[in-house]
Amino acid sequence: MRSAFSRLHTLCFAHLATLTILVLLWAGNAMADTNTDSKLETVILAGGCFWCVESDFDTVPGVAETVSGYTGGHTANPTYKQVSKGGTGHLESVRITFDPSIVSFGRLVYLFWRSVDPTDAGGQFCDRGESYTTAIFVMSDEQRQSAETSKASLADPEVFGHPVVTPIRMATDFWPAETYHQDYHTKKPLRYRYYRNSCGRDKRVRALWGDEAWAAK
Repeated sequence: MRSAFSRLHTLCFAHLATLTILVLLWAGNAMADTNTDSKLETVILAGGCFWCVESDFDTVPGVAETVSGYTGGHTANPTYKQVSKGGTGHLESVRITFDPSIVSFGRLVYLFWRSVDPTDAGGQFCDRGESYTTAIFVMSDEQRQSAETSKASLADPEVFGHPVVTPIRMATDFWPAETYHQDYHTKKPLRYRYYRNSCGRDKRVRALWGDEAWAAK
């Protein structure tokens, strides 16, 4: 009797262990399916110096990646020297990949407005010229509509007293900038902070937006 009972106990334990493994495998597959369903989206923002835009958006929960680069122009594989000189039509910009289940496109646009001077058609802060002008490069009609609605909310004369000149454009080819430009704020933090302060970026944003001003600290 004891031997039969022992065999039965061992058999039941084996079945229980097998069932546990199957449940764990099912749970793992279900989690993998959930992660697959969470699709990342992209937007390209031009807000003057791409070091600063990258730094600001690296701090936003839900942003998976930021890449500094050039877009909006007509020259293939442009270099920093070419873009800075002018004539290529490119703007310094940052390609932002984000998880819309954590941060919405509308929220990113809201933060973008409050980190730049959208009334300046000649550049941003101390950086002048076409390559430093602002723009929102959208990936879909849905993004365009959302961005246009957000821009329209700034048209009230009481907001700025000046028109918002930042265009909403469909995204074109994006060319990543040279390696030394990527994550510059973490590679050269002292030089980056000196540049940002001396350029007057945060001072102007605070003067323009007051308590709504937003920027990475």
